[in-house]
Formats: sequence, structure tokens, C-alpha cells
Amino acid sequence: METKLTAKEILEHEFKTGVRGYKPDEVDHFLDEIIQDYEAFNKKIAALTEENKRLTEEIEELRNRSSAPAPQQTGTTNFDILKRLSNLERHVFGNKLND
Repeated sequence: METKLTAKEILEHEFKTGVRGYKPDEVDHFLDEIIQDYEAFNKKIAALTEENKRLTEEIEELRNRSSAPAPQQTGTTNFDILKRLSNLERHVFGNKLND
């Protein structure tokens, strides 16, 4: 969505005056508020565009990381740890565990 007017164009626009026209001070005040809104919207759009770019790059980086090969395991699994723990318990407590 493209805007048709910039803040500068709104500021510099000249209105023709008529016999029963609007009060120029009120029109100027209202246009000043519109200009402030335009500037605030433009800042917000720029910030969101920058955030979108940063997040898109972060997503791409995470995808690249997840597609990298998984590191080799050292051979120690949960089963191995449980087996070692069981052997240690038998060695320390002997047959008392079964009683």
C-alpha cells in the first residue's frame, strides 16, 4: 500500500479561500496533526520493516543450523548410564537391595 501524500506535501499544500470558506488556522492545526501522524506511521513502518528483516535473517540462520549434520554421539546413552548406575548399586550395597 503506497501513500499518496508525504508529510511535506501536506505541509506545503495551499487551499483556495472563498467567501464562506474554512478558518485557515483551524485547517493548519488539523493538517499539523495529520503530518505528525504520517511521521509516526512512517517511523513505525521503518521499525517494523527493520524488525521483519532481522527476524527473517534469524529464521534463515536457524534453518541453516538445523540442516547441518548432527554431532556424533560419544556412545554414552541413557541406557548405558542406567546400566552403570545399577552395577554401582550392586557393588556398593550388594544383595541388600534385593532383600
